[in-house]
Formats: sequence, C-alpha cells, structure tokens
Amino acid sequence: MRSRPGPVILAVSILAAVAACDSSPPDRSAPPATTQVSGHPAEHQAGHQEEHEVEAAKSPTALAGQLQQYYAQHTLLAMRQMRSVLTATPAYRQAADKELEEYSEELAQIVAAKFGDAQGERFEQLWKQGIAHFSAYAEAVAGNDAAARRQARSDLLADADAYGDWLAGASGGRAQASGAAAAMRTHAEQLMEQADAYAAHDYDRAYRVERQGYEHMFAAGTDLARASLAPKAAATLDMPVEKLRAAFAMLLGEHMQLIIDTQRATFDGAPQFKAAAAQVNANSAALTKGMGAVVGPRKAGEFQEVWAEHVEGLLGYSTALASNDQAEKTAAREEMRGYGARLALYLSDIVRNELPLKPLTEAWGAHDQHLVDQVNAYAAKRYDEAQEMELDGYGQMLGLAGTILGAIQRTLQPQLPVGGSQTGGGGTAHWRR
Repeated sequence: MRSRPGPVILAVSILAAVAACDSSPPDRSAPPATTQVSGHPAEHQAGHQEEHEVEAAKSPTALAGQLQQYYAQHTLLAMRQMRSVLTATPAYRQAADKELEEYSEELAQIVAAKFGDAQGERFEQLWKQGIAHFSAYAEAVAGNDAAARRQARSDLLADADAYGDWLAGASGGRAQASGAAAAMRTHAEQLMEQADAYAAHDYDRAYRVERQGYEHMFAAGTDLARASLAPKAAATLDMPVEKLRAAFAMLLGEHMQLIIDTQRATFDGAPQFKAAAAQVNANSAALTKGMGAVVGPRKAGEFQEVWAEHVEGLLGYSTALASNDQAEKTAAREEMRGYGARLALYLSDIVRNELPLKPLTEAWGAHDQHLVDQVNAYAAKRYDEAQEMELDGYGQMLGLAGTILGAIQRTLQPQLPVGGSQTGGGGTAHWRR
C-alpha cells in the first residue's frame, strides 16, 4: 500500500493554507459562540434513553460535524473493545458493546434522515455486521485461532465492499463504490493491525495505528456527509472556513481521546503508558504548528508552554490515582486549575478578549473535570460511567473547539509566518510512577 500524508499533516497544512489565503475581513455580524455545548456527539445524552432520537443537522457544516464525530468515536470504541477482548476484560467489553450498539442506532438515524428510512436500515445492518466481524477477529487473535482469524478478516473486507456498494446506491452515484469501499478497507485494516500489534505487545504501533484510524474515519465522516448533499451544498464543505473548523475539531477531539488512552494506560504499565504518551506528544506538536499558522511563531511558543502544563497536569493526576497517593491527587488537581486558568487567559488574549475570560476558564475546567471523572470511574472499574464521561467530554471539547475558532475568525486576519512555525515538539507526557 502506498503511503500518503496522514490527516494530521493535512490538518496542519489546511491551517497554514487558510491562514495564508483567507484575507477577507472577519464577519462581525455573526453572534459570538458560547463556551457551553450540549453534550456528546449529535446530542448522545447521558441517561441513555431506550430509544434516543438524534437531532437533525440544520446545515451541511452541522451534518459534517455530526458524522465526523460519530465515525471517529466509533473507531475508538471499536479499538478499545477489541483490546478488552485481548486483555480478557469482560466488564469493559460489555460497556463498549453497549455504546457501539447505541452509536450504530444513532448513526442509522442520521443516515435515514439524509437517504431515507430504507437506506438507514440497510446502513445499520451493515454497520452492526462489521461490529460482529471485528469482534470475531479480536476473539480469534486472543484464542490464537488462525482459521477464525482468516475468516474474520475475509468478512471485514467483504463488509467494506458492501459499504461501497451501499453508499454508491444510496447517494445516487455522488459517491463511487470503489472509493467508499477503499476507505472502509483501510478502516478494517487499521482495526486488525492495532489488535495484532497490541496482542504482540507492540504498543508503539498499536497506539500509532489507533491515532491514524481516528483521523482516517474523521475524514470518512466528511465523505459520507458530502455524498448525502447536492453539489452546491457539498461544495460548502470545501470552503476554507469549514476546512479550518474540521482541522481544529479533529486535533482537539484527538487530544481528548489520546489523554484518555494515556490516563488509562497508567494502570497497565510503563510500556503502554509511554506508547500512548508518544501519541499525545505528536498531537500536541501538530496543534502547536497549527496555532503557529494562525497566530505566528512567538504566540505559538507561548501556546506550547501552557499546553504542556495542561497535558502534564492531567497525566500527573492519573499517576497519583494509580499510585493511590491522595496528597498528590489533591496537589495535581489544584495545579490543573491553575493551568486551565493560564490556558484560558492565553486564548482570551489571542482573540482580543472576544471570549470573556470567566466562561472560557470554566469551559477548560469542565474539560479537565470530564477527564478526571472518567479516569476515576475507570480506576474503580465503573466502565459504563467512564464511557459516559468520555463521550460527554469529547462533545464538550469539540464544542469548545468551535467556540475558539469562531472567536479567531471574528478577531484575526491570520498571516502565515515566513518559514512556518519553529515551535518544537508540543506538550510533553512522561512516565513518572
């Protein structure tokens, strides 16, 4: 398979390109976004009603945002569920299976709203079939059953072809079967590769592929949205402002998820923690470069510093939790409040106080609280609760990304720094147990 630039590289390129070309005056007619958001993807609310109705997207951008979130989050749920099979953690698998079931039903609602009820039902059938097959793959790897592994692999690749045929038909030819099938084959290969790597204790590869899989399916969500839209509406997804939104949302949502991985890996041991932390650092570096494209290298350097504190505070808390050190937990939590305030002050400053400092500080505090709550629940083996906090936090982080981007667009006319960002490696994560 030929290598190609990953979505993080593309996201940074988009940030730079938009900063260089978007010289139009900021639109001050639009009302400022708030720092409060409504929950996890597409209103997947806590409490889990028996049959939750997903709110219909009211614009192409909102639809793309829904599908990007659902596709990316589904990928992480799938990979973590497969690892729970490999590590024989049935309680976590049960929680992940429940979320995968609900996500499939909600995704089918979104699909049905755009393509019709019959197509929504067919999509749900295909999606749940894929879940059964990647679960079977993980079980075969865990059981060292080569024949079952080959069969599950064959089934997953057949699922990809079926998805391509479905989307080509549902979209009336706006999407090509070959392209949609190729995207899902990549998804299937990434699911299998990370499971193989994790089973072989190659944690560096497992977490690297997980990050790639998240990015790949975030982009696949955009493709599904585009296929459901008339050409004029689909073209809005290629506008610089929309590409900028998607790039920030992908990277900040990825930050949230990689922190969760690393916090949970604290309980597994140094190899897993270091492998997960390496991906946190890669994400931090990408965010720093992206910020440099928008605000210039000097301010990006300041971002790198406050972001590193933010990352280290979150991981310091999980280290103290794993060590059962109450004093360190209390100290880490207090430090996190200071780091959040510094980060909010930095962001408020770069948008010239377009975002009031108090609600922005509260929003970052909510982000930290979601991460604290989910790792507390995970450590106590309350996996259903950990899943809820994860999903709530993911949606809140994406909403905050939109808020920050909206303020940037209203206050800045970004100029790409000559020579690009020279900010170094982003936030740091270290094994400190």
